[in-house]
Amino acid sequence: MAFRFRLLCSALLGLSCLSAAVPAVADPAPFDLTGPTVEMTVTRAGVTLPISETPNLEPGDKLWIRADFPDSQSVHYLMVAAFLRGATNPPPERWFYRNEPWNRKEARGLHVTVPVGAEQLVVFLAPETGGDFKALVNAVQHRPGAFVRATQDLNHATLDRSRLDTYLAGVRETNATNPGDLKHAAQMMARSLAIKLDNTCFDRYSEQEAPCLMQNEDSLVLNDTQTANIAEELTSGPTADLAMEVSSTPQARYGYYSPYLASVLDIAHILESFHSAQYQYIPALAMPHNDKLSLRLNAPPSFSNPKSVIVVAMPAVEPPQPPPLHAVDATSTYCAENSDLVLPVEGAPLVFSTAYAHNMVLRLTTKDGKTVDLHAEANALKGGFVIDTDNLSAKQFGDTVSASLHGYWGFDRYDGPNFELENAHPQPWMLATADSDALIVGRDDVVHLDAGNAACVENIAIEDGRARELKVQWKQLKPTEVEVTLPLKKAHPGQVMLVVHQFGFAQPERVPLHSFAEAAHLNGFSLHAGDTEGVLTGKRLDEVQQMRVNGVTFAPGPLKSADGQDQLQMQAKDKTKCAQFEPGSAQAEVRLKDGRRLTVQAVIEQPRPQVALLSKSVQPLAANQSNINLEDQDELPENSSLTFSLHAVTPQSFGRTEAIEVSTAGHAFTTTLNMQNGGLTLQDEHTALATLDPAKAFGGSAFGPLQFRVVADGVPGSWQPLVTLVRLPTLKKLTCPAQGSQPCQLTGTELFLVDAVASDAAFQHAVQVPDGFPGYELPVPHPDPQTGTGDLYVKLRDDPTVVNQITLSAPPPPVVRPAAVPPPAPARAPYVPGEAAPTGAGSSNGSAAAPASSAAQPASQSGASAAENGPQTVTNSGAAQSSASPAASSTAEPATKTQPQATGQSAPQGQSSQGQTGQGQTGQGQTGAPAAQAPAPQATDNASSPAAAQPASGASQKKQSSNAPAKNNSSTASTPDGPPQV
Repeated sequence: MAFRFRLLCSALLGLSCLSAAVPAVADPAPFDLTGPTVEMTVTRAGVTLPISETPNLEPGDKLWIRADFPDSQSVHYLMVAAFLRGATNPPPERWFYRNEPWNRKEARGLHVTVPVGAEQLVVFLAPETGGDFKALVNAVQHRPGAFVRATQDLNHATLDRSRLDTYLAGVRETNATNPGDLKHAAQMMARSLAIKLDNTCFDRYSEQEAPCLMQNEDSLVLNDTQTANIAEELTSGPTADLAMEVSSTPQARYGYYSPYLASVLDIAHILESFHSAQYQYIPALAMPHNDKLSLRLNAPPSFSNPKSVIVVAMPAVEPPQPPPLHAVDATSTYCAENSDLVLPVEGAPLVFSTAYAHNMVLRLTTKDGKTVDLHAEANALKGGFVIDTDNLSAKQFGDTVSASLHGYWGFDRYDGPNFELENAHPQPWMLATADSDALIVGRDDVVHLDAGNAACVENIAIEDGRARELKVQWKQLKPTEVEVTLPLKKAHPGQVMLVVHQFGFAQPERVPLHSFAEAAHLNGFSLHAGDTEGVLTGKRLDEVQQMRVNGVTFAPGPLKSADGQDQLQMQAKDKTKCAQFEPGSAQAEVRLKDGRRLTVQAVIEQPRPQVALLSKSVQPLAANQSNINLEDQDELPENSSLTFSLHAVTPQSFGRTEAIEVSTAGHAFTTTLNMQNGGLTLQDEHTALATLDPAKAFGGSAFGPLQFRVVADGVPGSWQPLVTLVRLPTLKKLTCPAQGSQPCQLTGTELFLVDAVASDAAFQHAVQVPDGFPGYELPVPHPDPQTGTGDLYVKLRDDPTVVNQITLSAPPPPVVRPAAVPPPAPARAPYVPGEAAPTGAGSSNGSAAAPASSAAQPASQSGASAAENGPQTVTNSGAAQSSASPAASSTAEPATKTQPQATGQSAPQGQSSQGQTGQGQTGQGQTGAPAAQAPAPQATDNASSPAAAQPASGASQKKQSSNAPAKNNSSTASTPDGPPQV
């Protein structure tokens, strides 16, 4: 039972691996153990062939069989050759031949002759034991039918294995040398060897193709009619049932019947029945190569009881069965001068996987009736017989040559299929009529070339602008036709030169072709009665030059694409005649720019609906805060409502389903006004009023010209102009300096909606607002009453062709008044520090301060006057100041230095006023400021003593009185047109 389980697992190893989580590169074959080698030759009628070229045996054949064991072989194997003669007829004992390979006398092998009546030959290799030969003879004679069946199955399994090995070797070779050709090579081998090809393998990455093609080896071999029929059902029993159940699973390719798997299971089931205490039988596949048979085992031999007996099946004793070989295409012709001539054949896988077909030649008949044989060799990778044409002379043959395959199948002559060859000769090549206009640039295009003989084409190339040849893909479809794929993705319309090379000719044939831009595909032309423009639909309509409908010529207009197709406006040249078209259908002829002419159906539809605009009015929805006066009545502010009235023209009355479409120029914003949404109201059946709220319909980003059209029963009318939608900025304040040469400041929001601002309507003095201006304050020209009305003018960005007026006005410039000059202060005695008395100083200072108070009073009044006028002349730029500013500037620094002393005294009214009014008043009064500069150190040392500070103040007043008038005259001046200048 263990032996039976081992054989089953070995036979199903490929199938069981399919259910594993980790995929294998190639499932191991059931017979993967290397066994000993057996040498064998067959001699018939004086001719000796190696066993690899012998497909069958015949009675009388002389056989030489030798078991080739290495010199180091430690176990002696007995070789027994036995002939069988049917399942119900046990062979006689004389048909059993014993050989002891370890014996020097018998080491040269066994010579036997196939007896008459024999049907099979089987060779046993058994470990030497007492009674071994007799035990083998008894086993065969007791159950001859089992050994007959096992021998047949072993023969079939060996032949199927040869096909599988040839296929796997070809895949490995191609994958290693030319991976890009693996798909073509695999397809050729699958056809030649009858191998089931999994085409999904070619959808994988290139490095995964070869492993995919070689997986599930046991199920790759398909049934072959050349080998004897394999039993449709396996021997009954749980082993066979399990195998068939597994083969029906998705991993086993859903029940593709594998004769190889069937033979292995059948052999395992049969030989298991011979299990005894002394011997167990294991099968061996004999893989031939010349005169040697390499044995492959599916179980390791045992040298203890039960010892393993190796069973080897030899070719059957039967009449020859020549291969049913035939040409893939009997109507094809082939070039006799082709150095790589391959004649495709199929129908006989053993021709490609074995050496049974040998000494094959292609026989040709010359012009004088003689024959010439060319060597032929079967090649599964190329899918046929490769012919050696190196020694062929074309002068010996005519234009057409008859040829046939000949050789030997084993010992018997074999005549194969016939073929027709042709010699290369100069001939004209013509582009197929159907492809005359099919060569389109911008893509890889396919054309067909016709000639008297296409079999001798060696290659086809396309010539570029530098006279260089670029090879193209081509294939022969018929004996007189080839299909050429031209790479025109980056080509330009014009002439294309094909270069055709033939075997045996140095000079190629040149075939000029003409390529075109992609031909326009026309769907149809539609025109409404009364219109002078229609729409031509299709693809590549940019190639249209003109069109004629009912004698009227149409020229192409704007082209656009929508819904995956082109829409070309076609404009009638004779508008009067076109407007007279009646509804119906007609045939239109379209001429392309390259001269080609196409026809398309033209449909003249019912007239378009039409309305006339009667009047319109604009109703503001909010107070105008923009401070811009719109001059053009066709401008519609965004925050307004437009009402316009319409009169029905075609048809002459409004229906309940009619609507008015309003859109911007580029149709970026569109709205529909109808009776359902309240946008359209009927006055009567002939007149309707439409109401548009642009802010609600379009939002805040719509602008520019608006157009409208009527839509009746889904048919739109022509677009008509309506108004220009403008968005208004909010201008809040205009501030201007007194000098007209300086710019004003315009304050507001959304100033980016302004295109330009000017001081005159002709915009000769204008300021351009930059794109995307984000600010809230804008410098603008100063209004000039002499050249205009004193106002500013603006162009809006949404409608820059219209000049509008800004209603903001700048405040008037301030009145400039001259500064008041105070009277001079009375003279004082000089200050003597040593004579100053604490009590007298206070009195002296008090009397001296009184005039200062009177002198300071005008300054206080002048400062108050300046404080009143100052705010009227201040602007955003700060260019103009109060009228007292120049006088204050001349004495600002000294006043600052003396301010702390004046603040520290208990001064009379004049001095107190001087300390409080600050910089402006000190400059006006001229009291005490210059004198404070000289005694500054003493004032600093005696700052805490009031007696010391008062004389300094008196001295300061005395010194100031002599210089004050001069300083007032020199420090202030006024200009007639502006503020005082320093």
